Amino acid sequence: MRIAVAGGRKNVTTFALVPGAGTDTWYWGPLIWELTGRGHRAVAVDLPCDDDTARLEDYAEAVVRAVTSGGAEEPDDLVVVAHSFGGFSAPLVCDRLPVRELVLVTAMVPVAGESAAQWGEATGAAAALAEQDARDGRDPDDVVALFFHDVPDAVAAEALRHEREQSTTPWEQPWPRDAWPDVPTRYLLCRDDKLFPSAFVRTMLAGRLRGVVPEAIPGAHHPMLSHPAQLAGTLLAR
Repeated sequence: MRIAVAGGRKNVTTFALVPGAGTDTWYWGPLIWELTGRGHRAVAVDLPCDDDTARLEDYAEAVVRAVTSGGAEEPDDLVVVAHSFGGFSAPLVCDRLPVRELVLVTAMVPVAGESAAQWGEATGAAAALAEQDARDGRDPDDVVALFFHDVPDAVAAEALRHEREQSTTPWEQPWPRDAWPDVPTRYLLCRDDKLFPSAFVRTMLAGRLRGVVPEAIPGAHHPMLSHPAQLAGTLLAR
């Protein structure tokens, strides 16, 4: 897709925004506004997260349908942005569409045959979260303190209203790829993330995506809500 501009033509990037577990498309809204305001196309993907028959491959197909909806052709320039659990399904899109770049936003990075249910122990994420909780004195049941401590109370309350049931089917499914796709990959580390603390992310990446150096950005686990302008600027920086 291209748009005409004075003095020539400008590339338009399609950003496929792949959510994490148990969420709808609402929380991508501020980032969509920022990206479209800068002349690009942003598509929030509605995953079948409450469908117990849906597997990771079905999640990837949902991305394909979203970016080609309404009779649209395959995008000329496609960037897939994966948030959190989206790191398990977004790489599968590369087997279905030409993807220029994968961008992982405080996302999980799987290896062949590993399920998301196994990921926390295998990577040390569960231990890192327990240590972070101990430092913060957080009640493990306080999801606002975990996910939304950097947004206004009204935004946090609205975010909770947009939670969806997350089927365990894709969560327990072994990751179906043999290796990470041969697609340029970036990782955006959120400085104030309590779920995936910075030190944990750096260690996890060093063992799983060697050569990918995380880029630190402001925000907790949902920077698209707390710092959408900065996130958009980072996505467009390359």
